[in-house]
Amino acid sequence: MPDKDETLKPLPRSIGLAAVIENLELQVPMPSVRSSVGSGPRRSRVEQEAVYEQYPRSYVTDGLFENLKFAMRYEPIDLGVLKAAFAQIDANEVEGWVKSETTGIYTRKLWYLYELLTGRVLDVPDVAPTGYADLLNPKLQLTGNVVRVKRQRINDNLLGNKGYCPMVRLTDALKASIAEGLDKEAQEIVVESDPVILARAINFLYTSETRSSFAIEGERPSASRAERFVAALEHAAEFNTSDKAEFIDLQNQIVDQRFAADDWRTIQNYVGQTMRDYSEYVHFVCPKPEDVPQLVDGWIECVRRLQDSAIDPVAAAAVMAFGFVFIHPFEDGNGRIHRFLIHHELARTGFAPSNLVFPVSAVMLRERADYDRVLAAYSKSIMQFIDFTLDNRGGMTVENETSDLYRYWDATRFAEYLYSCVAETIRRDLREELGFLSVFDQALTQVMNIVDMPDRRASLLVRLIMQSHGVLSKTKRQKEFPELTDDEVVSIEKEIQEIMRASE
Repeated sequence: MPDKDETLKPLPRSIGLAAVIENLELQVPMPSVRSSVGSGPRRSRVEQEAVYEQYPRSYVTDGLFENLKFAMRYEPIDLGVLKAAFAQIDANEVEGWVKSETTGIYTRKLWYLYELLTGRVLDVPDVAPTGYADLLNPKLQLTGNVVRVKRQRINDNLLGNKGYCPMVRLTDALKASIAEGLDKEAQEIVVESDPVILARAINFLYTSETRSSFAIEGERPSASRAERFVAALEHAAEFNTSDKAEFIDLQNQIVDQRFAADDWRTIQNYVGQTMRDYSEYVHFVCPKPEDVPQLVDGWIECVRRLQDSAIDPVAAAAVMAFGFVFIHPFEDGNGRIHRFLIHHELARTGFAPSNLVFPVSAVMLRERADYDRVLAAYSKSIMQFIDFTLDNRGGMTVENETSDLYRYWDATRFAEYLYSCVAETIRRDLREELGFLSVFDQALTQVMNIVDMPDRRASLLVRLIMQSHGVLSKTKRQKEFPELTDDEVVSIEKEIQEIMRASE
């Protein structure tokens, strides 16, 4: 049985946005940061993708507007929750509250967001000249370029706009990744590498990225489609994310021509799997086709704002790429374009060294469970708020308004995840490929010194020995190299083993 003192201890009480959701009974995803007051000191914990912040009882708040002010002061801004809340609050109440505290920083933030998200202009005069306040707290969230708003004296530093605006929380993990300087690490590897070997490594990495990106979708592309995707990756930095025609052209290049698009999709897409009884288990519902044009327009404006700002390139790439795949503008090819956009942003900003591609798709494919898990975290957060029906042919109809679920979302985990992929491509894929080629070339030279044989056969011999950890199997020797003597094979194996040991 619990101690008597424990049974008398009051339960934590929600404050901030969590309290707003409870009080207004909002049907929205919970914010990533959830605050409460309870007994004991200030403390926090992370549990199942959420951050729980508990404050001492001196922080207790009463009333809707006090909770909103608390959120503006202490919590990361969540536009999805705020827009849903504003839709249920009487405009006259908001107006009266703003008039009573017009100059307050947190009141001004809420006032600005109310007018931005609802499109209503309150009957309140502009704030008298005073200092401008940042909308997003740069200690809590990544910020974009400042747009000064004279009416409320607010610095709008959102990553996007009313039409589309993900958020990225500045977590300890993300701050640590940014501080690592992976771009400089990659550049140092390039500078220190033999130019000939580097050129061959780059060629392999482009091929690896292409093959892996298709493999994630369960496809084995034809040689011509693979070549087109490699060509697109080589010019990723030049891609114009504001041009719809370029997206359609890219989609046409990388999909089977029977599924080439001439516009955004006009059908309801979803991601699911067929069960044993032939029913469909739905993992993710894409935006309604009628919402796609506005969502893409908002996404384009958000990307333009990101690219004009000094935001971290990997975080920007995560916002852009994952946002695109969540909107799912095409019937086919969205996943490959989503990964292409990662390369576009890393190349455009110079984060990736010139002409070098980080094979993030290879990491995603190699650690497929992590990739699926990060995608599932987003789908899980929105699925309970989507009402849909499926007909007996698998056709879906979405019954309710869902566009804000794709418009305002927390991209923090995706930025952290993408950083882990980039780090692995640099420290494993790039280094291993350069190291392999260096060892391979040394081994090839030693083989040719022992036996003067055709280049192609010598390359095959080295590859087979290296794959078998320095030994040529009897079967392979009898089948592929019957002309070699025992002494020659022993000498070749010995030389390759020494080169492999030295490289380790």
